[in-house]
Amino acid sequence: MAKSNSLVVPQASQALDQMKYEVASQLGISLSRDGYNGDITTYNAGKIGGSITRRLVEIAEQSLGGGSTNFRR
Repeated sequence: MAKSNSLVVPQASQALDQMKYEVASQLGISLSRDGYNGDITTYNAGKIGGSITRRLVEIAEQSLGGGSTNFRR
């Protein structure tokens, strides 16, 4: 069984890592550049992940030309 979170475009890994550090910085969360972030709280990890997801959705909506859709409840 393949990993469900494997990247379709492997080259996107570097861009996603960069986005992770940018979002964390904007939220005032310090991430270690050596890759170990075991001391980060689950709450902060969720904030980073949620912010990245929102940003990726916005990028996808813009690239589809639809701008923002009203699917949010």
